[in-house]
Amino acid sequence: MTATKSTNGFSDDEKAAMQERARELKAEARANKDKAAGEADVLTKIAEMPEADRVMAERLHALVKANAPALSPRTWYGMPAYTKDGKVVCFFKSADKFKSRYATFGFEEQADLDDGSMWPTSYALTQLTANDERQLGELIRKAAG
Repeated sequence: MTATKSTNGFSDDEKAAMQERARELKAEARANKDKAAGEADVLTKIAEMPEADRVMAERLHALVKANAPALSPRTWYGMPAYTKDGKVVCFFKSADKFKSRYATFGFEEQADLDDGSMWPTSYALTQLTANDERQLGELIRKAAG
């Protein structure tokens, strides 16, 4: 993604990101009232991803639903996220959207993962093995409290 400058100080990419965030805030309000609407928004975003990210995001979505059914799906910065009491607990960040060599599954402050004075809050993913899914499932259950 190349950023092109406009005359008012914001690049076209920055303007697009602000517009997407405004749409997300509206969708978030809808999702807070209706969990199914939030899930529909997440599934739409997943369907738009390139195959490698889409396959991983679909598996992670199923993993979150199986291990923390009380979390509510919604989009967050254009990516799938899962909330508790309106606050993001965990999220998926596609490799393609951010031109990274790996996707990321991360946890926000709301996640109940504290372990001493230091613990990981995100994981780089190039694929998902059965062992990876088992470990993430455990983390998701713990994070959801």
